[in-house]
Amino acid sequence: MQYVELHSKSNFSFLLGASHPHELVERAAELGYAGFALTDIASVAGVVRGHTPAKEWGLPYIVGAEIHPIDAPPLVLWPSDRAAYGRLCRLISRGRLRAEKGECQLAWSDVVEFSPGMLAGLIPRMDPDRASPPNVGPSQSGSLHDGALPGIPSLVFLRGSFREVFEDRGYLFCELHRGVDDNASIGQLQQLSTRSGLPLLAAGDVHYHTPDRMLMHDCLTAIRHGTTIDQVHRDRFANSQRHLRSLSEIGDLYRQVPEAISRTLEVADRCQFSLDELRYEYPEEIAPPGMTLIEHLKRLTWEGAKGRWPGGVPSKVVELLRHELKLIEELHYEAYFLTVWDMVRFAREQNILCQGRGSAANSAVCYCLGITNVDPSQSDLLFERFVSRERNEAPDIDVDFEHQRREEVLQYLYAKYGRDRAGLTATVITYRTKSAVREVGKALGVSVDAIDAIAKLGGSGEAFAERCRWGGLDPDSTAGQRFVYLVETLEGFPRHLSQHVGGMVMTAGSLCELCPIENASMEDRTVIQWNKDDLDELGILKVDVLALGMLSALHRCLDLVDQYHARHLTLATIPQEDSTTYDMICAGDTIGVFQIESRAQMSMLPRLQPRCYYDLVVEVAIVRPGPIQGNMVHPYLKARENPESVVYPNDAIRGVLEKTLGVPIFQEQAMRLAVVAAGFTPGEADQLRRAMAAWRRPGVIDRFRVKLLDGMKRTGLPREFAEHVFHQIRGFGEYGFPESHAASFALLVYASCYLKCHYPAAFCTAILNSQPMGFYAPAQLIGDARDHGITVLGVDVNHSDWESTLEADHKSPPPSGRPNRRCWTNTTQPSIRLGMQTIRGLNREAAELIVKERRNGGPYQNIDDLNRRAGVGKATLASLADADALGSIAGDRRAAVWHSLSRDANPGRQPLLEAIPEQEPTPETLIPMSLMEEVHADYDTTGLSLKAHPISFVRTELENKRCVQSSDLPNLRDGRHVRVAGLVLLRQRPSTAKGITFVTLEDETGTVNLVLFAAVWKRFFRIARTSNAWLVDGKLENRRGVIHVIVGRLTDLSDETTGLRMRSRDFH
Repeated sequence: MQYVELHSKSNFSFLLGASHPHELVERAAELGYAGFALTDIASVAGVVRGHTPAKEWGLPYIVGAEIHPIDAPPLVLWPSDRAAYGRLCRLISRGRLRAEKGECQLAWSDVVEFSPGMLAGLIPRMDPDRASPPNVGPSQSGSLHDGALPGIPSLVFLRGSFREVFEDRGYLFCELHRGVDDNASIGQLQQLSTRSGLPLLAAGDVHYHTPDRMLMHDCLTAIRHGTTIDQVHRDRFANSQRHLRSLSEIGDLYRQVPEAISRTLEVADRCQFSLDELRYEYPEEIAPPGMTLIEHLKRLTWEGAKGRWPGGVPSKVVELLRHELKLIEELHYEAYFLTVWDMVRFAREQNILCQGRGSAANSAVCYCLGITNVDPSQSDLLFERFVSRERNEAPDIDVDFEHQRREEVLQYLYAKYGRDRAGLTATVITYRTKSAVREVGKALGVSVDAIDAIAKLGGSGEAFAERCRWGGLDPDSTAGQRFVYLVETLEGFPRHLSQHVGGMVMTAGSLCELCPIENASMEDRTVIQWNKDDLDELGILKVDVLALGMLSALHRCLDLVDQYHARHLTLATIPQEDSTTYDMICAGDTIGVFQIESRAQMSMLPRLQPRCYYDLVVEVAIVRPGPIQGNMVHPYLKARENPESVVYPNDAIRGVLEKTLGVPIFQEQAMRLAVVAAGFTPGEADQLRRAMAAWRRPGVIDRFRVKLLDGMKRTGLPREFAEHVFHQIRGFGEYGFPESHAASFALLVYASCYLKCHYPAAFCTAILNSQPMGFYAPAQLIGDARDHGITVLGVDVNHSDWESTLEADHKSPPPSGRPNRRCWTNTTQPSIRLGMQTIRGLNREAAELIVKERRNGGPYQNIDDLNRRAGVGKATLASLADADALGSIAGDRRAAVWHSLSRDANPGRQPLLEAIPEQEPTPETLIPMSLMEEVHADYDTTGLSLKAHPISFVRTELENKRCVQSSDLPNLRDGRHVRVAGLVLLRQRPSTAKGITFVTLEDETGTVNLVLFAAVWKRFFRIARTSNAWLVDGKLENRRGVIHVIVGRLTDLSDETTGLRMRSRDFH
């Protein structure tokens, strides 16, 4: 017997399906099905995820969707060809765009309009008491029911409208699930089939791939209804029969109607559409009238080349351009390049900083078009890393824009191409451990306290079960086992579709015939139902319109330098190879700069000692999983100390590796090694690199390994060298940087370092106003500025704007307390005045009104004056008073809070009181806050304090415990035991660190870098994960200016910092 499952939902029917698409496909193949259809509700979001495994298993794969009209019974639609698929996408798009985000509203007339070429299976609900799926409207209209057969559509509709529309393409589903009386159900359906003329079609209404997922489905049902599993009796399935059943079970179930089984093959044979048929057509209106796209691209490229090289285009570049343009024309990518060029042109016209990066920087054409800024004549970049005949995939140009102005670029694209031809790529938001714990906990009725405790502890695998025990839930109990199983299963399930950070798809025709589009949560945006991986799988081109906070910060900083230092700089005119800047970099003094501010990067800088731009390119690339996994870091550092010791097997390999001292740091080098050492073509070399990402899948990499080893053997290279090269290339499969990407980033690294070095006040202000971005919170950025001699002034209604500003007329010596680091510049620096955006929860509109009125009417005299003139309410005044922002008009903080409490919530409603000028005097009995209270209040309201550090208040006690300060560590010998204490600023656990966690601790004199090995993290997990104030015992590492403490023991200091609220930044 042969059977095709034609009705199934994956977990992309959110909170309905309980299996991933690939799980359903793989299970169908294992069971010997003759085909499988994925038919999620008003969605094709999951179809690509089943497409690839279906091809790998050789399983015929059908695309479809379940549709729920508001005035007709639900039905499943299967497109028979490419045109019908386009109409299905249009139908879904109409329903999605008509409704709120995540919902779909369709009428029978919509189905009729898009029905040509579509096959349909009508769903007669035999269980009318079960609730209809969410967000799709009622499953059937009451006017269509036959009173004698509840849940079954009327003959009038079936014999009339349905048959007229679908003719011989219409079917009546027969779905049996071993109910109370399947025989009666079959009898009813046979009678309806005979009277309506619609043939019966067997299907499973599948919701999960195996019966054990029924519990997961019950959990999803409880989550959907906001209740517990115990309370969803009416909404859950009666049994576990919504899984993919064996062929023998299906034969037994449908033994009375075997023709319903054979018809599944008939439907499958009529559905000839495959996702492989999708051919992407790029917009073509970019070329001027009378000029083809390739002619326009060539003209722009050669004009750009003349602009880049006014003295004459180098012969090497001429050859590169000819080679690239020929390949672009051959592969028909000219429209793609022109679209990206047009987007960059618009940004530059609007004075929006932007820069292309990634493998696009391998392209001389991109450089001449102004998309990228990496000069191909100064490097040995490989265009086939970007575009090649063998890759059979679309090029990918990433362009970064100022993150606070990227929306202008997106709206330009929507305006140019229309919302029917342009849309953002989707991002699938999935359940992570915390959200899964909370949802499953509520569904199982676990106590709120236990849920909170377990969610905060996190973890996975065996560690998660232990976290449950610590949170008060026994993982060995029946309830605990269910909880652990459901959480671990729910992790990774899609929750909903969101919008990608910037992946845009534009088409020549209607985008909604390629993939359904729907409303995004943000106004004036639409999003397609596929994510970037889906598009890559199908070879569909997208443009990445990405947001980069550093570009915003650099733009702001350059403007401040122009305003306060009378020096007009651009990214292109920043002086290159500045020795002082490199001195700062070599010292690891890089908090706040681009890319090299992380713990790992700052530890590497004193060892690598970058002294030129190319050193920065290496620095950006070397602290990545690929080079680390490929064991390239230490050999490179060793070779850098003694370049003469490097030995190259032959001159060809020397040509590839000489610039990185014999170690392949970049992906392009790994590819070139395959070319020069093993005889690969450039395209084959890129296929090798791509195969590395799938090295864990047996068989995928073996053929490349053999080819590589055999090729090197033919060129006389020793096997040991060949194996070593293979191991290094495999490391890039984990995650390695192409040189082009690192080169693009290094430009911004140097620019940010130069500005931090010479204009630290402007740089810090720009970074503060560009938050959120980077590793460090405003408190650490401000502390770093003060370490460099910059005076920072607090928020004040008479001096602060919404954003932080510079005050050239307010210079004072840096405050004492924390020892200053070296000041890298002798230029007089203005002070930084913190902006009102620093205050948590302060309404921006109210703050801007305060600033506007102050500029128009002068400084405020007292709180009443502020209240009357700016019209601020009680809540705004309270926020300002709590943050000590009323100091210039109300004296001390407690007095300001006292006065704010007496204000009306809506001052504009008391016009009769406006003439009263006097402010009530502060009671003499009102005692000012202590310094510790002030500092704690600062942290509560702004996350930082300029007055003191919380740890300073317990310093005497810590000294009694023999704690040393951060500032003491450089003077202590390597290897000795130390005890330090401070607040946790950030935790970081890189995937390549083998369970090691890096933590940054801060006391009143600076920061301490901690290293926690996996065993220590596990031993002190509760403190390490939940406490933000630690006392640490450990071993000091003090080598070549790089200082770490290897943690041996943790003690919780939370009691010593009671009343202090702070948040750490954690990266995983």
